[in-house]
Amino acid sequence: MSKKDKLIGRLLNKPKDFTFDEMESLLKYFGYELKQGSGSGVKFIKDGGNEVINFHKPHPNGILKRYVLDQVMDKLRKDGLL
Repeated sequence: MSKKDKLIGRLLNKPKDFTFDEMESLLKYFGYELKQGSGSGVKFIKDGGNEVINFHKPHPNGILKRYVLDQVMDKLRKDGLL
C-alpha cells in the first residue's frame, strides 16, 4: 500500500488527529500546489487556478478540524479524485 493510499484511507476515516502536513502531502499527490494567503488562510490550487481548496491552517498544534476534512473530501469527490 502506497503512502498516498494510506493517507486517503486516513482521510476517509476522519481521524481526530489528521494534520495539516498530512493534508498538504495528500493534496500534492492530487496535483494541488500550496499558496500561502494572508494570516492563517491557505489555498491549494490546481490546473492554473481553476481548482481551489481554501481553509485556515490550524495552530498551534497543526490538527485539522473535522469540518475541514469534510470540506476537502467533498471537493475531492466532486472532482472524481476519491
